[in-house]
Amino acid sequence: MHIQTVNWQKVMQSTYKDPHALLNKLGLSGIDSNLSEQAAQEFPLRVPQSYLENIKPGNPADALLLQVLPTRQEDVRDAAYTTDPLQESSYQPVPGLLHKYRHRALLIATGACAIHCRYCFRRHFPYADANPSENTWSGALNYLMKDKSIKEIILSGGDPLTLSNNRLSRLVELLIGIPHLKRLRIHTRIPVVMPCRIDEDLIELLTTTRLQPVVVIHSNHANEFGDKARQAIRKLYFARIPLFNQSVLLRGVNDSAETLTELSESLFAMGIIPYYLHLLDKVEGAAHFHVPLYRAKSLVQSLRETLPGYLVPKLVKEIAGETAKVPAELLDAE
Repeated sequence: MHIQTVNWQKVMQSTYKDPHALLNKLGLSGIDSNLSEQAAQEFPLRVPQSYLENIKPGNPADALLLQVLPTRQEDVRDAAYTTDPLQESSYQPVPGLLHKYRHRALLIATGACAIHCRYCFRRHFPYADANPSENTWSGALNYLMKDKSIKEIILSGGDPLTLSNNRLSRLVELLIGIPHLKRLRIHTRIPVVMPCRIDEDLIELLTTTRLQPVVVIHSNHANEFGDKARQAIRKLYFARIPLFNQSVLLRGVNDSAETLTELSESLFAMGIIPYYLHLLDKVEGAAHFHVPLYRAKSLVQSLRETLPGYLVPKLVKEIAGETAKVPAELLDAE
């Protein structure tokens, strides 16, 4: 099947990469002094125009802006925050493949993202060492072929939907050749931040494979869903692809019951199940986003009192060495 490229690749190339230009565009040049040149150099700004359109101009506390702007708060170092908070380097049997949990494995399909979120737990990930490129897929594929206990392959990154349709199609074809794989799960922020990427060729690719597709979207705030994002998600929904959402609980962004309630309602209205609400992974540079465990539990309890149970995401924390994500109720107070 021939798969055509579309203009999303040009959109990807034209993302905002200069923090000063971004603030000027939003009428916020007066807060330039809060920018961190060091943070911007270590983990460069990347913001697509489609995401920028949902940021409210003139508001330095906008929840969407806070997720992407490199500020001086990132320069404050905390010994509890490290470059590899989930110890992912310990779970790579071959470069680019993470095997932490039974019956599923995660393939780092690419190091590229359409957006750089400041709290990203992989902001320091050594993509060059993992080398998530087509030339090194063979090692991961051989590992998957030999381990017949693996039923589900998760494509992550970076963001796997930054791969071209042709390249993604080649990868999926190779995965189809592993007979014991049943599901293809894609973790992505693309439908939210660069919705033009969700084209008809991608839909066809995902729905014509023997592997059952599952798309896990990452959104933290209802304001991230403009008209373009809703249209993109509608394409996935009407293609009957199961859609779930995972969020990260972030101070100043979504740490209120009202904000989380609105997010769950918005997600479900689009056909997305609110699945996980993650406690922050303690990655270096993100300490200012931390929400204490007691506060997180209180927020989720408020959601339970307001929403039907199926709209309340599971509050979890990923802990290195555990066999699954740990429910918040099993965690000790911080």
